[in-house]
Amino acid sequence: MTEKMAIVCNGDTPASIMPTLIFSTSGLSLDYDVRVFICPAGARWMLAGELEKLGTPKGLPNPVKLFNDILELGGEIVLCELALENKDIDPKDLRDPRILIKKAPPFLMDVEGAAQTYVF
Repeated sequence: MTEKMAIVCNGDTPASIMPTLIFSTSGLSLDYDVRVFICPAGARWMLAGELEKLGTPKGLPNPVKLFNDILELGGEIVLCELALENKDIDPKDLRDPRILIKKAPPFLMDVEGAAQTYVF
């Protein structure tokens, strides 16, 4: 059975999204079942064009590639449903249709028993 890894992004700065993306892809490379939860504070990173604004930070991997790798390698990215109203987000403006929209309790049930949990 694959162990779960839960990662939460609760910030709108590069210092929050970059480790979220790096730890997620790292967990997938180690064969973890990776589940990422994006809180309203980090919601802007899920909008089309926002990760591109970061470019490739010096010494770090490209954030767009990391995001795409998460989904292509079977990771799950969840945007908190509260972000839709709180940040005036229309789901059609999300960067990828594979981003799930859920409230926190279902996400917490999904990651119950996670071997590793990280919050950025």
